[in-house]
Amino acid sequence: MTKTSVNLENPQGYPEVPPKTDSVSPIVSRVREVLRRHKFAYLSVGTYIASMVVFGLIVFAKGSNPFSVFAVVVQSTMFNGGSIEQIVLRTVPISLAALAVAVPARAGLVNVGGEGQLIMGAIGAAGVGLAVGASVPGPLTWVLMALAGGIAGAVWAGIPVLMRTATGASEAVTTLLMNFVANDIMLYLIYQPWRDRFSSGQPQSQPLSQSAQLPSLFGSQLNLGVVVALALVIATWYLLKRSHWGFALKVVGGNQEAARRAGLPISRLLISSMLVGGALAGLGGMLNFAGLEIQLVPGITATFGYIAFLASWLGRHDPYKVLIAASLFSAIALSSNGIQLNFGLNGSIVDILLALIVIAPLFLSKNRKALTK
Repeated sequence: MTKTSVNLENPQGYPEVPPKTDSVSPIVSRVREVLRRHKFAYLSVGTYIASMVVFGLIVFAKGSNPFSVFAVVVQSTMFNGGSIEQIVLRTVPISLAALAVAVPARAGLVNVGGEGQLIMGAIGAAGVGLAVGASVPGPLTWVLMALAGGIAGAVWAGIPVLMRTATGASEAVTTLLMNFVANDIMLYLIYQPWRDRFSSGQPQSQPLSQSAQLPSLFGSQLNLGVVVALALVIATWYLLKRSHWGFALKVVGGNQEAARRAGLPISRLLISSMLVGGALAGLGGMLNFAGLEIQLVPGITATFGYIAFLASWLGRHDPYKVLIAASLFSAIALSSNGIQLNFGLNGSIVDILLALIVIAPLFLSKNRKALTK
């Protein structure tokens, strides 16, 4: 009597089904792997495209062709005569005001007062420039105006941070409110004691003397302020990334309790970060005044401080990325004139585009883990 073996894995004796083989081609597998590894990058691009679509829908609702509007944005920023130089000149105050946000952010502070600090820097520079006139050599006047502008910006930023350390008042609120006070001070000066008697009724200060104005570079519209601003970006990067002070700010911004236990002077670091930020914005106001505007006029900063706040957040408070974001926002802001002239839209509509560009990375950063699962 013969024994029959029983397959324990298939006791019923059903025909065995061969295991499934992966019929996907190596190319498709490779594409899937690339998509998996770079999922967040593609999501980022998709989010920015969605931002453009939303802006296009808003433009369409206003009765304009979105594609034509985008074409004008590109044309007015890249191909109009002198547009690149104008973008660079606008980038100077915007980038320095953005650094005024980035430095305190390292310590966990929110500085929304870049606009007021720019204005106070311009006021300080104008006060010195108009006082000395052509009585001192130009380079000495530039240094004196830079000192006055930097100090004025630092003082204006120092008031809110002292309120924060002394009373716990929110620096985000106080710096924002200080913007309006700074603008009122400037308006008082140009309507009253500093008013130009030959301005045909327009409220503006007397112009800087020729020797006090920043010299142009190689006969172009660009001036010495561009070089100074670039040097300040590099110096700020070094302070934040390579200095003990920058590391201490990072510790305070990351965990104040751990910083306190480590013996770090938290109040001193908070105050110093805001003072340095305010000084940078003040220097931005001085460079914009002495290199481009020449006179104090209403709206001299053209909301540069608020644009700078967005640029700092888009650049994640990294000086080099902030500079790139400031350049991008400067170009978009410049395109508002072309949009207004060609389509009759309010030029401030570009502010919606700026906001959408910033919302995209903020949404991604807050939901990165969920999106990349």
